[in-house]
Amino acid sequence: MPEAFEQDYPLQQLKQVTKSLNSGQFVQVRRMLAKTAPCDTALLLESSPHKIRRLLWQLVDPDVQGDVLEELSEDVRLGIIAQMEPKHIAAATEDMGHDDLGEVLRSLPDTVYKDVVSAMDIQDRERATQALSYQERSAGALMNTDTVTIRPDVTLDVVLRYIRLRGELPEGTDDLYVVDKHNCFIGALSLSTLLTNPPEKIVRDLMDEDCESIPISMDESEVAQLFERHNWISAPVVDDNDQLLGRVTIDDIVDVIREDAEHSLLSLAGLDDEEDTFAPVLKSSKKRSVWLGVNLLTALAAAFVASFFEGTLDVLPILAVLNGIVPSMGGVAGSQSLTLVIRGIAVGHINQTNQRFLMMKELAIGALNGILWSLLIAGVIALWQWDFMLGGVLAFAMFMNLVVAGVAGASIPIILKRMNIDPALAGSVVLTTVTDIVGIFAFLGTATWLLI
Repeated sequence: MPEAFEQDYPLQQLKQVTKSLNSGQFVQVRRMLAKTAPCDTALLLESSPHKIRRLLWQLVDPDVQGDVLEELSEDVRLGIIAQMEPKHIAAATEDMGHDDLGEVLRSLPDTVYKDVVSAMDIQDRERATQALSYQERSAGALMNTDTVTIRPDVTLDVVLRYIRLRGELPEGTDDLYVVDKHNCFIGALSLSTLLTNPPEKIVRDLMDEDCESIPISMDESEVAQLFERHNWISAPVVDDNDQLLGRVTIDDIVDVIREDAEHSLLSLAGLDDEEDTFAPVLKSSKKRSVWLGVNLLTALAAAFVASFFEGTLDVLPILAVLNGIVPSMGGVAGSQSLTLVIRGIAVGHINQTNQRFLMMKELAIGALNGILWSLLIAGVIALWQWDFMLGGVLAFAMFMNLVVAGVAGASIPIILKRMNIDPALAGSVVLTTVTDIVGIFAFLGTATWLLI
């Protein structure tokens, strides 16, 4: 990469590319892209507005377009694929790995997918069929089939000669997988063991028979947790009969961890983690409008509850001023519990055995916070309005809402998870509805009862 681009990447490169495009120096841009790694080209495309992105893609060398497609987020990839002919898509996916091929093909619309498969040769068509045969977001969809297998009854010298004949090892190889004559996985031989032991040693005597394999149907988030816990670089993937099918490598796990983190963060705001930052205005507006509509419904539900106490608000206008305090405090407290529990579910910390303890913990935290802030707000209101009864009403409502918010924040993600609903996406909406309605009802209801 040119030295001018090494700092503040991709900002400097994006400025240079934009300047060259605006001045019509397309040959210069093509040369820049030719010297740029596919992952950096993908970053440059994702960092560019829609019109510049279309022009940049036309200047990318067709020989590396497949590598660039692998690195793009789904939304950006779909936008680029939409301007490609099916035969060009088929050519770009020709040298893709098993996992990347499946990911790209799954993102295609049905009509485009059929045209792309038709444009493939027989061998690539079989690869595509196999890649799509595994469930999405499973170990099968994540794995590559580029494994190096050896037999247990050969010497290390035979293994070394076999590797020399191959000429190269698949990227990310740290273990050679030992299989029997039926291709059943029985162990692993690390490269360090291979290189540091006498060549006359037998593989069976040195292999790791306790090497853990990954079931083909395991969810990719669970696979990522195993990699994180065991500090793996790669791991074998097997079917129900222990037959070796492929392997998962750490570079794919990094993508899974990043995607899960982005999903948890953006879902709280109702955004798609694959959404294109520079997507057209109408497309982005359409996606966000759905979430705004849901939030409008929850706000209307809270307003509907408040409408039952119009008479109370007419008699005591100060209640309208104070009415937003209780739902606001409950929303913040509930969001803290909600975020903590969603994270616990994502990393596998929360299960059937500790859910009860978690609920009791959040109940206790809600009660303690409720006592602290209720006493504080009661004192403030009593001194401000010289009305101890009003301060007591607000304190009681805040205590109740903080307790409910703590329990709701802990229980809502667990309940949604059991219903196969994404807690990160729906949890905040449900929680806001609960804390708003409980807060308004507790405050205005108690005020109607005691002050009117």
